[in-house]
Amino acid sequence: MSDRIADVWGTRTPHAKDTPWPVRVDTHLDAPLTEEDVDRWVQSACVLCSNGCGCDIAVRDGRMVGVRGRAADTVNHGRLGPKGLYGSWQWSRTDRLTRPLVRDGSGELVESDWDTAMGRIVERSKELLASDAGALSHGFYTSGQLFLEEYYTLAVIGKAGLGTPHMDGNTRLCTATAAAALKENFGSDGQPGSYGDIEATDAVFLFGHNMAETQTVLWARVLDRIHGSDPPRIVCVDPRTTKVAEAAEETGGVHLAPLPGTNLALMNALTREIVRRGWTDEDYIARHTLGFDELKAVVEPYTPEHAARICRVPADDIRRAAEIFGTSERVLSTVLQGFYQSHQATAASCAVNNLHLLRGLLGRPGCGILQMNGQPTAQNTRECGADGDLPGFRNWDNPAHIRQLAGLWNVDPLVIPHWAPPTHAMQIWRYCEQGSVKLLWISGTNPAVSLPELPRIRDILGRDSLFTVVQDGFLTETARLADVVLPAALWGEKQGTFTNVDRTVHLSEKAVEPPGQARSDLDVWLDYARRMDFRDRDGAPLVKWSDPQGAFEAWKECTRGRPVDYTGLSYDKLRGGSGIPWPVDEAAPHGTDRLYADAEFPTHADVCETYGHDLLTGGAIGEEAYRAKRPDGRAFLKAAPYVPPPETPSEDHPFAFTTGRTVYHLHTRTKTGRARQLRRAAPRVWVELSAGDATRLGAAEGDLVRLESPRGVMEAPVRIGRGRDGVVFAPFHYGYWDRPGTGGAAPDGHPSAANELTLTEWDPVSKQPLFKVGAVRVTRIADAAGPSPAPTTTASAPADPAGIPATAGSPDAGVTEQVGAAPPPKPPRQPEDSPEQPGSGGSTASAAGRGGPEGAEGPEGPGGTEGTEGTEGTEGRP
Repeated sequence: MSDRIADVWGTRTPHAKDTPWPVRVDTHLDAPLTEEDVDRWVQSACVLCSNGCGCDIAVRDGRMVGVRGRAADTVNHGRLGPKGLYGSWQWSRTDRLTRPLVRDGSGELVESDWDTAMGRIVERSKELLASDAGALSHGFYTSGQLFLEEYYTLAVIGKAGLGTPHMDGNTRLCTATAAAALKENFGSDGQPGSYGDIEATDAVFLFGHNMAETQTVLWARVLDRIHGSDPPRIVCVDPRTTKVAEAAEETGGVHLAPLPGTNLALMNALTREIVRRGWTDEDYIARHTLGFDELKAVVEPYTPEHAARICRVPADDIRRAAEIFGTSERVLSTVLQGFYQSHQATAASCAVNNLHLLRGLLGRPGCGILQMNGQPTAQNTRECGADGDLPGFRNWDNPAHIRQLAGLWNVDPLVIPHWAPPTHAMQIWRYCEQGSVKLLWISGTNPAVSLPELPRIRDILGRDSLFTVVQDGFLTETARLADVVLPAALWGEKQGTFTNVDRTVHLSEKAVEPPGQARSDLDVWLDYARRMDFRDRDGAPLVKWSDPQGAFEAWKECTRGRPVDYTGLSYDKLRGGSGIPWPVDEAAPHGTDRLYADAEFPTHADVCETYGHDLLTGGAIGEEAYRAKRPDGRAFLKAAPYVPPPETPSEDHPFAFTTGRTVYHLHTRTKTGRARQLRRAAPRVWVELSAGDATRLGAAEGDLVRLESPRGVMEAPVRIGRGRDGVVFAPFHYGYWDRPGTGGAAPDGHPSAANELTLTEWDPVSKQPLFKVGAVRVTRIADAAGPSPAPTTTASAPADPAGIPATAGSPDAGVTEQVGAAPPPKPPRQPEDSPEQPGSGGSTASAAGRGGPEGAEGPEGPGGTEGTEGTEGTEGRP
């Protein structure tokens, strides 16, 4: 048995480069159950990070009682991380919403029924549509936790039923920059690389990506290469000393720890070194890219010494990192929130793409880019159009693409809002604040914890002028402020598909019934469409499906001929084995591991998803200017000069402030805060100071400190950690304690949300907020009552561990690990292969699963809700 709280990544299975990743099947069941006690295993995949690990849910007596990794799945080869093992199901017997709630005459939320609740929504919706405000009065704010079928249904309702451009999600907070950077360089969204590139690469560059905590199984995959023969060198860009940074030192790589907000200066220096040292593929650049001369001119001033002064890192470390990138035969790069949640997010992320284009490192094993997502189904929001995109990666500014959708949905093209850019989430909230958006429908996310500048968000949600609908599985901080609360079915309680970072599509079957009257998001939106009587131009119902599989088939037609082609997929094809990466069509019936192997990019003006933007200002490039460039299948090399962030340390607020995650929680802890093992591992918020800063402030481990920014205050015990001087870190997962009578404070009476301090600013292209950039002052206010509650296992490990108990699981945390327990993953089955029956669990001996505890959670409450990574959405939703 393995304690996967104490041993986050589990037993090593080392292997050499260009050999398969060995299988290791992880299983955790509710004690004292064994596999013989399980009634059935039901196929699914984990939704507690963006890795998308294949698994099966263990069901006994109609309840989820555990999970097991799927050995045959190409994503995880049987492994699961701590969140998947414990958090994917332990919430299932806790304080779920089971009936709709409506606000009564006294202002209290009271239990009601579906007819009453939906009646109130439809009445308000029709009233607003009949007013001068029309469709522009409606806004939708979704999650990165729902299923593809639900996103697509919502997109059709919003864009063709109502005709509102005000649709986005908390994916704007986590993954918007990934999409923006891919569009700017390659013409369309879609990750070029594959997780399988880890097996083949010579070097892994992690740009602002603490993979060891955010995607634990993916990091286990890297660790198994590091511990094998011919290991890759690791280069880590992160101001904190993470496990990734430690691996960089161990492998002969580099740990670059730039000041928050200086990423682009660093990237420009790396690019300059690659060009000046001649580590480029001149033929590839000439044949397959545009913009090389402009790129060289932009980066020329950024010598290693110049960038070192801005970033406060050694110039020789910049040279060393550039040499590793420039001389390695195969390089894999990953990017996440350290780059995305900053003021020049898109420009810095495009610079990563540029490096691969300059060397021609795309489309072959070991040479990939993974512009990571923060959430498991964030890719689907972008594909389906439930955020600020059009379904099927179509271009808002291309009339032919609008006509395609209008024909598909059988509506007048003028109904689809395309007269201006779609409204991004931060602007939707501004419209709510100004009063033009009067109905806001929030599904599967917790913005009262996840958005920046929380005092402002609470004020907006509390306004009488805004009619708020919240659809969730729990009474979150946001739900408490709603006019109508709808109880939603969660993972394991409904059927649908979702797509992970490397484009792998998984089917998640329904394992158990939802509690009480809870309904799937799909059923709720189908009910809304029926009650609103949305019709196509022939008078037939606009939404023509009534179940998940019907929605999936409709979605497939929407993708036909587009870069994101699903037409070769089916529920049957996704059953019984591994997930399958799109595009899947007649030309690629088995799926597609890597994009751009032929160096042909979707940049043709009739195909591309965007005509691009100026990376410095965000100004849109028009169609005529874009066509004049004649991209015709070539990628763009795009660059911008570095500018300082809008808020930097000052005499009054002398510390840089940055937020992030811990390995044991997702977003605002809607699920993980209700999982026994995870809650105990990281029960409360903390603040990390460097040892030097702690000495200067007179703060000891566990002392209570107050952090103040120009926007708010938070208080938390100190972890004296291993970060760089001048930078303060806090995890964003923790919101206000949501029990009544505590006055909006944490259990110890102190405001505890990191987003009290963050600022309402965003990147000019991706519109992603700046959770990594801010300034605070720090004051010690009380002696320690004990060590900080921060975990000791990962980046929050103490600089001096003496006297600090090691983080470990309780006796029922045991996980069985079967190394080599099943055959290695197989290619996707062909359509003619006989599929497993729905819910049967999986292929041969490799079935995996998840489930829920036998008994209800004890009186110990979860202490918060989930909802953002800097922020992404309530993790309480699939």
